[in-house]
Amino acid sequence: MNKTLLIILIVYLVIMNLVGFILMGADKRKARLGKWRIPEKTFFIISLLGGSLGTWAGMYAFRHKTRHWYFVVFMPLICFTQLAGVIIWLINK
Repeated sequence: MNKTLLIILIVYLVIMNLVGFILMGADKRKARLGKWRIPEKTFFIISLLGGSLGTWAGMYAFRHKTRHWYFVVFMPLICFTQLAGVIIWLINK
């Protein structure tokens, strides 16, 4: 893989994970203040686009969405699936 492309990919993943983490904190804050909330599908979209680790970490850092079974099950599942994909890609490279 081209070195520039690898750097772009790493920067993209860092940004997506930061977005997932920050959105989880922002939604928790909005929930406490009784304000408009971030739709749950947004968290799953961010996760599927590469931000699963940040979103999952945000769940527990902010103690948010941890009582929703679909977050507790699917966030780690998405994360592990993506991690397995990266490992398989690296092995076959």
